[in-house]
Amino acid sequence: MPAPTTYNTETELSSVNSILGAIGQSPVTRLYEKKGDELVYVNPEISFVHNLLMETNVDVQNEGWVFNREDNYKLTPDSNKEIHIPNNVLRMDVSGGQILRDTDVVRRNGKLYDKLNHTYEFSTPLYFDITWIFPFEDLPSVFKRYITQRASVRAAIQLVANTELVNLLTKQEEMGRAAVMEYECNQGDHTFFGTPPYTGYRPYQPFNTLAR
Repeated sequence: MPAPTTYNTETELSSVNSILGAIGQSPVTRLYEKKGDELVYVNPEISFVHNLLMETNVDVQNEGWVFNREDNYKLTPDSNKEIHIPNNVLRMDVSGGQILRDTDVVRRNGKLYDKLNHTYEFSTPLYFDITWIFPFEDLPSVFKRYITQRASVRAAIQLVANTELVNLLTKQEEMGRAAVMEYECNQGDHTFFGTPPYTGYRPYQPFNTLAR
């Protein structure tokens, strides 16, 4: 029996090659090579393009999407009454912070600091709305394509400086943006009613009238 076909095969290497192809450069078979005990980029151009991809990955995820945004996430003080922030947090805010004024926390030295009470110590857990940063290869496929397209525009601007090429790649980026927005709307189940977590709202459905 033949092995099943894998469709979600986009990796950092394939995305770097997509960016190289977009600016008229030849693809590579690897990003790194071993020199002694260290891994180094195969050449400076690959280093530059890969860094563009990683920077764009952070920029896109920092916007906060349904796949990397989590509300009411509990963080608990340790034995020293300090709350350490996970390394993969991009942004965080106290849940309901716009109405709860008994704390005002910021990130300092990898920990939470309460500006209102001027302390790193917390006696109870706090709940946060968090935006996480995930590895590129763990993202939904539509976001990997958008990040690659957006990084391609940046590469064209900084490495080629061809106005026509930038315009063409920008159109692809706009199509990628539309695709991720469609994903966000379909997966997010957003509502302007602001329905709280663990609750439901069943709106009026016209077919009920037609079915009578």
